[in-house]
Amino acid sequence: MKTMGGSYHNLAALATAEFSDARQAQASRFGQGQQSGSTLSLDSASGRNRLLIVSNVLPIRANRAPTGVWNFEWDEDALVAQAKEGIPDDYEVIYVGSLSVDVDIMEQEEVSIQLKQQHNCAPVFISPEVKEKYYKGFCKQQLWPLFHYVLPMAPSSAGRFNSELWQAYVKANKTFMEKVVEECSSDTDYVWIHDYHLLVLPSLLRKRFNMIRCGLFLHSPFPSSEIFRTFPKREELLRSMLNADLIGFHTFDYARHFLSCASRMLGLEHETQRGTISIEYYGRTVGIKIMPTGVNPQRLLEGFNWPEFKWRRGELMSQFEGCQVLLGVDDLDVFKGIELKLQAFERLLEEHPEWRGKAVLVQITNAPRSTGKELAELHEAVKTLVSAINSRWSSPGYEPVCYLERHVPLHERIAFYTVADVAVVTATRDGMNLVPYEYVVCRQGPPGWADPDHKPASMLVVSEFVGCSPSLSGAIRVNPWSVDAVADAMFSAIKTTSEHRKLRHDKHWKYVSEHTVAFWANSYVQDLARSTKSHVAMKCYGLGLGLDTFRLVALDANFKKLESTNVMAAYRSTRRRLLLLDYDGTLIPHRNISAAPPDSVLDVLASLTADSANEVWIISGRSQQELGAWFEALPGVGLAAEHGFFIRPPWKQRWHSRFPLADHSWQAMVMPILKQYCECTDGSHIEQKASALVWHYGDADPDFGNWQAKELLDHLEDVLSNKPIEVISGNTIVEAKPQGVTKGSLVELICKRDPVVTGERTPTMPGSSSGVDNDIGHSDAAVAAAAPGVYDGLLPGAGAAAVAAHSLGLGSPAGGQQWQAAGGSSGAMPPIPQQQQRQQSAGHPPLPSGQAMAGAGSKG
Repeated sequence: MKTMGGSYHNLAALATAEFSDARQAQASRFGQGQQSGSTLSLDSASGRNRLLIVSNVLPIRANRAPTGVWNFEWDEDALVAQAKEGIPDDYEVIYVGSLSVDVDIMEQEEVSIQLKQQHNCAPVFISPEVKEKYYKGFCKQQLWPLFHYVLPMAPSSAGRFNSELWQAYVKANKTFMEKVVEECSSDTDYVWIHDYHLLVLPSLLRKRFNMIRCGLFLHSPFPSSEIFRTFPKREELLRSMLNADLIGFHTFDYARHFLSCASRMLGLEHETQRGTISIEYYGRTVGIKIMPTGVNPQRLLEGFNWPEFKWRRGELMSQFEGCQVLLGVDDLDVFKGIELKLQAFERLLEEHPEWRGKAVLVQITNAPRSTGKELAELHEAVKTLVSAINSRWSSPGYEPVCYLERHVPLHERIAFYTVADVAVVTATRDGMNLVPYEYVVCRQGPPGWADPDHKPASMLVVSEFVGCSPSLSGAIRVNPWSVDAVADAMFSAIKTTSEHRKLRHDKHWKYVSEHTVAFWANSYVQDLARSTKSHVAMKCYGLGLGLDTFRLVALDANFKKLESTNVMAAYRSTRRRLLLLDYDGTLIPHRNISAAPPDSVLDVLASLTADSANEVWIISGRSQQELGAWFEALPGVGLAAEHGFFIRPPWKQRWHSRFPLADHSWQAMVMPILKQYCECTDGSHIEQKASALVWHYGDADPDFGNWQAKELLDHLEDVLSNKPIEVISGNTIVEAKPQGVTKGSLVELICKRDPVVTGERTPTMPGSSSGVDNDIGHSDAAVAAAAPGVYDGLLPGAGAAAVAAHSLGLGSPAGGQQWQAAGGSSGAMPPIPQQQQRQQSAGHPPLPSGQAMAGAGSKG
């Protein structure tokens, strides 16, 4: 079975789950009247692509006049509003989000109509009770600290997981989902979700619209796996994020942490190709985009023409005349490092008395977005520091710290940027922080706004823990936790010569002017369209119901669901059947506590071999000792151990090797190497077989195990380069074995009734005279792929063991584990020749031409 992006590895989940065709589900949804006039087309009725930008809050300023009339203004300073300038003209953009004010339930419909007509916005109305728990409770007290590397260690901490707040978070996301569904004209609309407030929205949308083109951009940091793994609902969040088609992060660090979480917690590995990063997730290719946001320079430069800006700048120039101005603009938040900045400035004045009376720190502090004990303590600490510094170093006409704890409008902020000699950002952890970008733009200014001979210059002191730090190569990067380091950086910044300031500024201005918010939005939308262009060719099947169980399996358009009724009819009508079964992942689940088959599996196999029309083979990578002990009571089952190196044909008691003259002296060279890697890799172990040596690292650290496996693979290939031995890398294993020993080659011999597999001819060395193509693939799918189409009367690739068990009235093996249908070549192979009479003691009839059936599983 092939998926849209490669092999589908979880056949058991697909086999055991109830699933339905996505197109049927969507057709019924559109037939229920919500969008009765729409069709499942690429574009909306207007002929344009539709893009729904979904954020927690709409880019709208809302106020109510004394007359009771609502007034709504477009917030041009909001990032998602500015992003619209970069979206191609052939997209119709609709904004979905909540309002910053509560609207009475009786007015919600009228407000919705007004916002849709005036601003093409679709408001989401959340009850005040749910909103309080969703935003101030879960988002701000639990997700926000978690994503900023803060764990709730104290038992009374508000950051401790609260299931009630989690339910409110999911409920709010469902409300957003309902509004998005209401606004979608088809399942092929584009949806761009923003930030951590809506992390479960991709899963909720994917359940309703399987082929929706969904993107997610996280504007906050993403923590390392050691932090994220502490969150009780970690898998729900990860799987929901992976239900988007494109996930965006500001920096490689954040993306790297996400990829590490996906690997360690979900077992998903990423791939890189031509500069792109992706994860294969149930047949869909999920893209990972790394790109910081930008600012809208034109918006800031327009402010230079505003009268209020000119007036306020004149005031500031007079106030700070003769001083070096250091500027900080932050929200009152524990992660912004405001107190660290003040401590560093105090240290600067202590160690460099010549700057007393000449250096001023202007700290603009916006109102906090949440509440709590820590914020109250921070507020008190900041006020105490400001008071202490000013009382210690103030003099007539000079106050070292100018502290503004209020909202500063845009025109005033631009004025502060233009007079500041240095911008200082000391956040201990921040997603992006656009203050440095805004500062660079305002220091550049529009052409001719100042003295004609004026040359723009700027200096930046930036924490290395903010998202914008990597893109500002001319900034002085600091560890904000080191007060001495920040104080030294401040001193270096104000001492930097004007020539060096201009060089640094030019470097930053070039980047900021090119990587604008419009450039960011355009690049993201283009990548989203590119990564979802194959959606129209997908067949989608939804598995599971809850956030922790829902999966969307995307399959190739040529995939056809195997109908059990057709398989049963063909099974009963055929005269002869060949059943080829894998062991691990088919007869027993992967990583089962006990590797031995349960009684239910043995009963099914006994019933299958009791039918003279069936020939049953188990082909496994396990040793002959294990298989022989487990299936000793079933002489009618053919056994192939170590991928077919040893075989015991059906109704025969003795094992024999297909390659009795094989040279195993190479194992003495390889074993010391494996032991060395085993000693260095905690959790790994060696499996010694008669024909092969296997190094297992499934219980080792995922990253370290992969590193060691790559190194071991290269090491063994170098050592065994002149030996007829092949080294392969599998699922958490590295195996060295003789060339030509594969499941696929054995299956071909079985289907041809080669005397080698019946014990009627002495086997030869690998590849000498067996007539087997040694290049046949090693994958488990080869077990099934070699058999379809050989016999008459049954669909190729039927799940033989499960069908046979059902026809015999037996339960599914391994506690409900079902055999899965397998795909493969449809070309017919030569008919099986008449086999000689079996041993009379076995009482088994001759093998005429008949039907081949294959059950395919996973490794083993």
